[in-house]
Formats: sequence, C-alpha cells, structure tokens
Amino acid sequence: MPQDISPDGILAPVITGAVRPGLCTDCGVSRLGDGRACGRACQFIQPDYETREWVAHGQVARPDRGDEGFFGVVQKMLRARLVPAADGAQWTGLTTALAAELLRRGAIDAVLTVAPDPRDRWKPRPVIVTAADRMKECRGMRMGFGPTLAALEPAAQAGHRRIAVIGVPCQVYALRTLEAELGFERIYVIGTPCSDNTTTGNFHQFLALLDKKPEAISYLEFRADYRVELRFDDGRPTRLVPFLKLPISRLPPDFFPMTCKTCVDYTNRLADITIGYMGGDGDQWVIIRNVRGAEMLNMLGNRIRTRPLTDKGRRASAVKGFLANTERAAGGLPLRSMPDWARSVVSFLQPRFGPRGLEFARARVEMKAIETILHLRRAHKAKMKNMVPPHVWHLGAHYGLTPEPDEIHPAGPRG
Repeated sequence: MPQDISPDGILAPVITGAVRPGLCTDCGVSRLGDGRACGRACQFIQPDYETREWVAHGQVARPDRGDEGFFGVVQKMLRARLVPAADGAQWTGLTTALAAELLRRGAIDAVLTVAPDPRDRWKPRPVIVTAADRMKECRGMRMGFGPTLAALEPAAQAGHRRIAVIGVPCQVYALRTLEAELGFERIYVIGTPCSDNTTTGNFHQFLALLDKKPEAISYLEFRADYRVELRFDDGRPTRLVPFLKLPISRLPPDFFPMTCKTCVDYTNRLADITIGYMGGDGDQWVIIRNVRGAEMLNMLGNRIRTRPLTDKGRRASAVKGFLANTERAAGGLPLRSMPDWARSVVSFLQPRFGPRGLEFARARVEMKAIETILHLRRAHKAKMKNMVPPHVWHLGAHYGLTPEPDEIHPAGPRG
C-alpha cells in the first residue's frame, strides 16, 4: 500500500487525484478510482436523506417525534464524558476511545480518520490506524479539508475487511451512499458534527487575530457557554474569549467556504453515533442512532460517566438576530458591529440567560438551516430544488423561510 510513513499501527496513505470543482469539501471520493462516484455520493448535488436514514438506521427521522426534526434519528441522547479524560483530547476523548476499543476487541481491522500533519498540527492528514494505542495520535481538532474517504481504497488493498470511519457529515453522507458497493464486511461510522470548516491557511489567519503568538496556541474549542477556550504550549494559562469578542468582522468574506455556508446536515444524521459538544453543556453530547451505535458505546463500560441532559433558556431571539445578520451578509451588505460596551454586557448575559444544553443545540441547527437557504438563494438558486432536503425546510419554516415555486423538485420534496 502506498504511504508516506509507516510506523507500526498507523499508516498515512499517499492521497492522489483531483478535487472536484464547485461545491466540494474534498471528502476524498473524487480521489477514488471511480470518476463517477461523486455524482452518486455528493451531499451537495442531490441528497436523499430518507433513503440513507432507512438503510443506516431502519427508520426515517420524523419532525413530530421529539427532537428528530432537529437532530435526525435518535435512539438515545446522553450527556457524557470519559473518565479519566484522555490526555490531549479535544473534550474527554470519547471519539478516539470508541475507535480504539473496537480495535482492541478485534471488532475491526482498521480505523480511517485524520491525524495532525507533521509539518502543521492544525492540518488534517488522512490515516489508517490498525493498533489501538495509536489512536491517541489522532486526538484533538484539525481544521481544513481532510480527504479521509480517499483512504478507502488503500484500506481495502491492504486486506482490511472490517473498518471504522470517523468523519464529518459530508464525508459520512458520501460513505453511506457508496457503502454497499465498497466491499467491506462491516463499517462502523463514528460521526462528529460539522465544525464550520475552513482551509488550514485561513485558520492560521484566525489564530493570528486571536493572539500575538498564534504559533503557541495548542488548543481551540468553541464551548457551549458562549466562549472560545484557548490553551498554549508556552506556559501561559488557559484563556477564554467570549463569542461576541471574536474578530469575526476582520475575517475575509470567503473565510468560510460556500460548502460550509450551505451545509444541510450539521449533526451527522447518518452516523451510527454522533459525538459533539453542542448539547453537552460542558460535557460531550452523544446521539446514539442505531443498534451499532449503542454497541460501540456499551464497549466502554464504566469508563463512561453520564449526567442528565440540560435544556434551558429560549432560542428564538438569538436565532432571529442571526437571521437578520445572515440576510444582510447574503445580500452583500456589511454586518452591523456592536459597540464594545454592549459586547461586554451581552457576553456577561449570554451564558447566564441564553439557550443552554439541548436548546443551544436546537438554536445552532436552526441557524445552519437559515444560513443554507439564504446563501444558496444568493449564490446557487438553481441548485435548491435538488440540494435542500425536507428537514432543512422544516427548520426554516419556523422563521418564515419556505420554498419558492422554483425551489421545489418537480417530483416533490426530496428527502
């Protein structure tokens, strides 16, 4: 198998092939041998979530069934943490612990995920991990496009028949679409919510706006208490920056690519299990979606500590404010800036009276739906009839965003 390094237990396959032009997050499918796979698998062409959910979970998400209208099929939701927390983990290490346990028990032969590039700790590098103790090298956040699915062919060529894939939603949608034709005996899918991705180069610009020594930032996380946590490897203490004091207005207009502004799946609806932060209120938020997801979590046994989910505050005013700002941004108008004194006041009030826990997660999912509809209308209106699934329109309808006649697929709403 081609690789650029090959220590025991972790392989970094050489990724070749071209990136598809247009709306593309470089999930890796365009780099596979089948040049037509993108047309079948891409979330940004004609997603069919009803079919994919039925195949993956044995049921389809229903808006009238609890929070499924927001988060997709839910077997069970937890607020959880790994005890003790893993060193170097973004939160407590649940995601990599699940994959490591699958390897340790022999349930799988390999994990497809990303590790930090040796030349840039923030850049994702697709890897194939075959030893449980090497999963620790994949802990933490990466920022940039990592073509993880390009490792499917090298994994198959190496003889791996049972695999786990850790991926973001656009990767998982493509994986689920191609799963039946890939030839693996079993695929476990561990999903993380979308992270509003950008290029690694753009992310370095953001770090430079946050700190005078951006090279010393070793950790960055958007927390559910409306603050960004920064850690440093030069001995400085942890720093917390309120969301409203982030230098968003100083970022270039294309900082977030159009793909991330038009994401239709923020919570990784097709994963067996989704692990993120939005509904965790300080812990990790776990959505078990099917039997395989429950099987994975149960493998960790008493290493998991759970607490009741929180659900506080009201999201409506925050989401309406986001809608107004996004309408301006999608129309090419400058965002209104808030006076510094007001930022301090709102930053104090947000974590105390703003939505928390599940209500925070609902707010973020509604914001992403609003962003998708408004930005697609501006930039790719002709794509809307194929690209916007019913669950996004359902969320947008709460705020008066409904499909126009030319935004409805001739065969009816797509799922």
